[in-house]
Amino acid sequence: MCPALEGLRRSADLSLFAIPLIVRRLIVCRNSLEDVLQDKCVQMKPARNRKRSKRRAIYCPTHRCYLESMSQKYPLYADRPEQLRSRGVSWRSSRLVLAGRAAVPLEGEWLEAFWCDECEATTWYYVRRTGDRAYAIAPAPRELWQQVHGVIHPNGNPSVGEFTRKQARCGSKLKNFGAVR
Repeated sequence: MCPALEGLRRSADLSLFAIPLIVRRLIVCRNSLEDVLQDKCVQMKPARNRKRSKRRAIYCPTHRCYLESMSQKYPLYADRPEQLRSRGVSWRSSRLVLAGRAAVPLEGEWLEAFWCDECEATTWYYVRRTGDRAYAIAPAPRELWQQVHGVIHPNGNPSVGEFTRKQARCGSKLKNFGAVR
């Protein structure tokens, strides 16, 4: 680019894409430089600030490679004062909060399954948001699964009795439905 056009670009605060348009207008239309710069077609809008969502910066603790999410987020809830105390809430406040509700959602904490390309395995992690687009992850311990909402209990529904559970299993052994009319 010639020094005259480079100086013009800097002084008029134009983008590099506007320079060829200015030169074309000067040559074809035989207008003066002031007329071309006043033209609204030549005045370029500043580059837009794109608001595209960015990937979450969650990396494998062993390999430091990017982790791909394989499940939804399962939010954590606190149902005992000790769980709130471990997160910095005073004893009195934790008891007052849990007196009014059965469980309190824990903001910025959840369980999620991730795929690691190096491990070639899906692992469940306890994820904590530490800042804006900053996360701390650790393998999910068994105790946290009792604080998660929306997951199936590994031993079945605890409110169902043993007799009912056994009868439900026996009912699945029926194979001949031809006699039922």
